[in-house]
Amino acid sequence: MRTFDPERFLETKESVLASEREVRGIGTLGEKSLHLILKNYYEPLSALHEQKLGRYVADILNEDGVTEIQTRSLSAMRRKLEAFLEVTHVTVVHPVVHNKWLSWLDPATGETTKPRKSPKTGTFYDAFWELGGIPDLLLHPNLTVCLVMLDMEEVRFLDGWGNGGKRGASRCDRFPRALLSELYLSSKADYAAMLPPALPEVFTRRELAAAAHVRSDRRGVDALIRVFKATGILSDDGMRGREKLYRRTDAPSNPDET
Repeated sequence: MRTFDPERFLETKESVLASEREVRGIGTLGEKSLHLILKNYYEPLSALHEQKLGRYVADILNEDGVTEIQTRSLSAMRRKLEAFLEVTHVTVVHPVVHNKWLSWLDPATGETTKPRKSPKTGTFYDAFWELGGIPDLLLHPNLTVCLVMLDMEEVRFLDGWGNGGKRGASRCDRFPRALLSELYLSSKADYAAMLPPALPEVFTRRELAAAAHVRSDRRGVDALIRVFKATGILSDDGMRGREKLYRRTDAPSNPDET
């Protein structure tokens, strides 16, 4: 993979957006612009893009192996991923949104509102819902997951219903404002480092949710538990009343043991 370089990322973004909008026009890029920016950032040589390997075409095929840019569902690429993992190293790049700005485009007038920042702040834990879609592959010796933290801007059409056409509105475009950080996951130790440091040796799902500052639902804490169990970081440890208990695998098996 290329060296982390936020300045080059911005240069790549501007180049890709200028080229694509000249050819296709605003409102036709959608998720494709984000995919193209990431692909050109991680491999600037276009000759190494869209390379056939076996039955599938890799986003990038170079001296590092295959790099796949997956901006949405990781489970959707399972068959392709399994085929690539049999023959070479694979890096899956998956974006995570830290801050998001949202603006609205009126398709009748072409006017766009000033971007407004969402109050929600994303973390790397937001990717665990997608990681849970390929739990058995996460520790494959040929797989590295690269989570890319981005500030994003999204433009939506005012073509929905209710609230001035905002409900059910369709996306016009989505593109990054900045590259903030990267997190590489390929080993049990990498996933273990994602456990909140303040977490006790034995804990409930509610305690994990509080320590990780995630929602106590299936896209929040349940997604963390699924990934941590799949990578051998957590194990079941009985019950506390009606609440299920979990134990870090590096903790002693006896709760009283020191």
